[in-house]
Amino acid sequence: MKARPENSRRAEYAALTRQAIIDAARKLFSTNGFFATRVEDIAAEARVAPATVYAVGGGKHGLLHTLIQQWVSAPVISSTYEQVALLTDPEAILRATASGTRRVRAEWGDVMRMVLATAPHDTRAAQTLAEATDVYRNGFVRTAQRLADIGGLRPGTDLDLAADVLWFYFGYSSYFTCVDENGWSLERAEKWLLGQARAALL
Repeated sequence: MKARPENSRRAEYAALTRQAIIDAARKLFSTNGFFATRVEDIAAEARVAPATVYAVGGGKHGLLHTLIQQWVSAPVISSTYEQVALLTDPEAILRATASGTRRVRAEWGDVMRMVLATAPHDTRAAQTLAEATDVYRNGFVRTAQRLADIGGLRPGTDLDLAADVLWFYFGYSSYFTCVDENGWSLERAEKWLLGQARAALL
């Protein structure tokens, strides 16, 4: 049975409203910080009532959780995993990893920065970040395992060490140090971090 036109319009409007609220929260959280942003500010930015922010977005914490989930499930992450799984050249695997993490920073760096700044001061944010970090680090375990499977790791480098090295170069801190503190472009950071990871692992 086909959906009635009015039901389709209602569902479309609900989806657009939800996305407007998420977009507003992302903009304001990134610009003003999580704690300085009020539900009323999000409502005004999204052009909805504050009650709608609670009903549709779950309030500030609900929106924070949604943004983190969107970040960790970004298509670029799954496509990088798929690419790494098919590659048989160790350098190509590292290049795919460096490129994928750079693209995630380009798309989601604002959310990552905001969550990292919020988590030390908010238990719920810290828990959600910890869950996201587990997912993030597990991706590097998969990459390390692929390098080990094809015999690409240098002698004496086991799986745990390889995953730790990948996290050191492509986890949260290194890109932000290169870009935010050193003033590098993401592309320059990617190239340099790739070279360091290559020297450490291959």
